[in-house]
Amino acid sequence: MVERTVRTVIFACSGASNCGQIANAVVIKLAETGIGYMSCIAGIGAHDKKIIEGAKSADRIIAVDGCGIACTRKILEHTGVTVTQWINVTDYGIKKAHNRLSVEPSELEHVLVKVNETLS
Repeated sequence: MVERTVRTVIFACSGASNCGQIANAVVIKLAETGIGYMSCIAGIGAHDKKIIEGAKSADRIIAVDGCGIACTRKILEHTGVTVTQWINVTDYGIKKAHNRLSVEPSELEHVLVKVNETLS
């Protein structure tokens, strides 16, 4: 029997706050560690057929948002892509600071630990 690999695609918020930047950094780390393939949420929002089809053909879609506005999740849902797991950075105790684009290493590490626990 041939074993099938689960195809996971991960999308990130990269909004104009510390939490948006943390979400983006988390997704980069997840992709680098092989949890899934990072794809482009802007391409989904632009209705790029190839990117949407790639997302729809995935077995698992992870959306990582910076806050409860949930832009990443809503963009995916708007185009008919089913989100399998939704992660919200502010759910892990990080306070959103508008226009603070720097990522505190301790906050990133805290969120990474929590996300890995959530996904395992």
